[in-house]
Amino acid sequence: MSESEDRPEGRPERRPRPEAAGSAAAAARIRQQQTWVDLQVRAAMERGEFDNLPGAGRPIADLGTEHDPEWWLKKLVERERLVVLPLSVQLRKEDAGLADELDRLTTEKAVRARVEDFNERVIKARYALPEGPPLITMPRDVDATVADWAARREARLAARRTPEQTARPRRRWWRRRR
Repeated sequence: MSESEDRPEGRPERRPRPEAAGSAAAAARIRQQQTWVDLQVRAAMERGEFDNLPGAGRPIADLGTEHDPEWWLKKLVERERLVVLPLSVQLRKEDAGLADELDRLTTEKAVRARVEDFNERVIKARYALPEGPPLITMPRDVDATVADWAARREARLAARRTPEQTARPRRRWWRRRR
């Protein structure tokens, strides 16, 4: 069989892929990089950059104790001072500070959405298996909570108004005098 009979009509001849040569080059670069890293570490050691590091000469804490697969998570919680509460306690704490959080919102729509989200999480927690103390937090009445928010907001705005502002309404620039 001739060469033209081996391949179908119209197909070009196969040549070795350039990636094969590139992969050998990549492997050589990786070996050189490892050598370069080792050289940099040795040079830093000779300059004394690894001397007097914090914890030098002391054993690593908790190294010889039992194996704990979640050691990194415990260290993260300790380092970042995170508080992980059971859902019932977390919802109770959130319920206590919900009024202050709602006071920072500026629209009734945002207040409604926040209260509905809170109620949804409380109801979901009621149907879940209990973790920790029992859930005593109840869902809030959305309309009553929004009315309380509006009253508190109006009281804050009234406290900021000066007597002059309450005496006459503010004129808008687009309204003409008649």
